[in-house]
Amino acid sequence: MTAETLPVALARFDEVWAVDFEFIVEPGERPVPICCVARELRSGREFRKWGVELGPPLEIKATGIMVAYYASAEIGCFLALGWPLPANVLDLFTEFRVLVNGRERIVGANGASLLAALEFFGLSALDPDVKSGWRNRILAGPPYDDQDRAGILEYCHSDVIALEALLCPLVDRLCTRPIWLDHALLRGRYMKAAAMIEADGTPIDMDFYRLMFKHWPAIKARLISEMQAGYPFYEDGKLRMAKLEIWAKKMSIPWPRTECGKLSLSEDSLKTLSNVHPELVPMRELRSNLGKMHVGDLAVGRDGRNRTLLSAFRAKTGRNQPSGARFIFAPSVWIRSLIRPPAGRALGYIDYSSQEIGIAAALSGDRAMLRAYQTGDPYLSFAIAAGLAPAGATKTSHKLVRDRCKALVLGTLYGMGVNTLASNLGISSFEAQHLLTAHRKVYSEFWDWSRRATDSAILNGYLDTVFGWRLHVTADTRPTSLLNYPMQSHGAEILRLACCYLVEAEITVCAPVHDAVLIEAAEADVDQVVATARVLMGKASRVVLGGFEVRTDAEVIRYPNRYDDPRGTAMWRKVAGMIADQERDHEPQGMDADGSSCAQIDNPDPIPSSLLIYTGSGT
Repeated sequence: MTAETLPVALARFDEVWAVDFEFIVEPGERPVPICCVARELRSGREFRKWGVELGPPLEIKATGIMVAYYASAEIGCFLALGWPLPANVLDLFTEFRVLVNGRERIVGANGASLLAALEFFGLSALDPDVKSGWRNRILAGPPYDDQDRAGILEYCHSDVIALEALLCPLVDRLCTRPIWLDHALLRGRYMKAAAMIEADGTPIDMDFYRLMFKHWPAIKARLISEMQAGYPFYEDGKLRMAKLEIWAKKMSIPWPRTECGKLSLSEDSLKTLSNVHPELVPMRELRSNLGKMHVGDLAVGRDGRNRTLLSAFRAKTGRNQPSGARFIFAPSVWIRSLIRPPAGRALGYIDYSSQEIGIAAALSGDRAMLRAYQTGDPYLSFAIAAGLAPAGATKTSHKLVRDRCKALVLGTLYGMGVNTLASNLGISSFEAQHLLTAHRKVYSEFWDWSRRATDSAILNGYLDTVFGWRLHVTADTRPTSLLNYPMQSHGAEILRLACCYLVEAEITVCAPVHDAVLIEAAEADVDQVVATARVLMGKASRVVLGGFEVRTDAEVIRYPNRYDDPRGTAMWRKVAGMIADQERDHEPQGMDADGSSCAQIDNPDPIPSSLLIYTGSGT
């Protein structure tokens, strides 16, 4: 490729570097770069470095741009090596996702991989078997002999050549869209932020984690046994559908059914049911999480930080999609209590308040919904506006009405119908229809906007966010996904921009969590850092939503306290108590029952003080 054959859209950049690293990474650790190959596409200059020779660094001018495929991996290597980060990043992965998002059938088995992108444009690539062979050799780790070094460098070079080949056809397909490159650079900016977040990770209570790991098989077996004992429809460790039918009827639980008429035990069904019937939460934990959970799957590094790939832009909405087993925020909420700041440090958990409702109000311009959001309690505000609660009603005085209206207000954003609402709330179809009619009447401007947006998506064949993240509408697209896409995708845009602002302000972001972030700071500074972060998060929402600000709530966790999600508190205390029991069963004679003398005994796994604290009545 020459300066003349580069895409015109990239003319503003003095240098265009195609960059690829090969690296290995252990669970919970930062990447260890093996080699780097880069090519400046205007001049043809090449940069090749191996192992300890990875210095001096590849320095890309501030007026240049780095081109990569899944750029957070390359940026992670820059960070590991202490190299200066490129000012501008064009990630061909994110841009290929923009091109095919929602059109998964056309990309085949390789999904959104580099091979899939090359195949999409009819470009040649390294043979998949050869590619797999070299990847396996790299992952097997050192030592690498001269043949390995030559082969791995050439393999890395082949990906750079593939980037160069992919660049023109992909950019040519996308650059006809208004200000596409600005939007692409924003996505690259987030991939840079994501790499920095992945490098920092989330602090874990390693004393407790080691004990949980040590006793997990026994703890899991006991939890499953105790949970099953609490439900009369379990027999000999197995769920009996006939007994579940009888129990659900006795408890007046309107259980959804499958197409063949059986009670549905899907994750979605159990999640919906447990929201309305808290007595089903342990059953949901048992079936959906606990039975398949292995504590050792969490990616925890030797420094006690949970690190894993955020998998940015993997979801159709553009949200992150990290591993359900490796990411601390992905499994059951109770396990999040493993999160604990180190001594002298503190954490701030900052989340957008009723974010989806705020986004819906801002995008639709519905004046009634905007007023409801500004009251601070959009669910009770709707109840009052719909005549379901009197003026002056409170969360306490009209809890049931508010809970029903919350389910309604949130459910309508997903296109929830009469039967689903009736089932979720345990009410008649007539009552459910009355609630939906009230919602359409109070928020008529929202419903008109939603209909127009859906019609436009079907007519044009796509839905875009303000920053150009696109969902292609095909015959496979579910109508309900079109209804909810604007809220979810713009929520993703807000959080991405917020993360960019935060890391660029040198605030340590441990993890993004759907509509929230977990940040870390020195204990003495945490209040000011949280205040600054909230300002930046508010700014991100205003930029995305044309001046409308989504509120934030914040909680500060100071050492020795730990993260606590109220939904998981009871389970956490149960597990902590079981671990304490296991430790006491294995203590030498003479150990105090409360574990207070464990430090004076030659015991390789003493009960940490944190365990004793959290088996009590609270923090």
